[in-house]
Amino acid sequence: MAVPQNKISKSRRNNRRAHDALVAGNPNECPNCGELKRPHHVCAACGHYDDREVVAMVDEVDLDEEDAA
Repeated sequence: MAVPQNKISKSRRNNRRAHDALVAGNPNECPNCGELKRPHHVCAACGHYDDREVVAMVDEVDLDEEDAA
């Protein structure tokens, strides 16, 4: 069984973990609607990417109770 020969100090252990922190996202403003979006992704609010609409957005969906069953 693998057993460490010497104790790893807290300082050395924490130095190894220095790069494990999560980084915050880098949101950009959509040129069409002004909402924040991820870079190089389609805007979730308006469906535009690179000044053109690539996803047709539906305003509202009405489902009847009879159709849903």
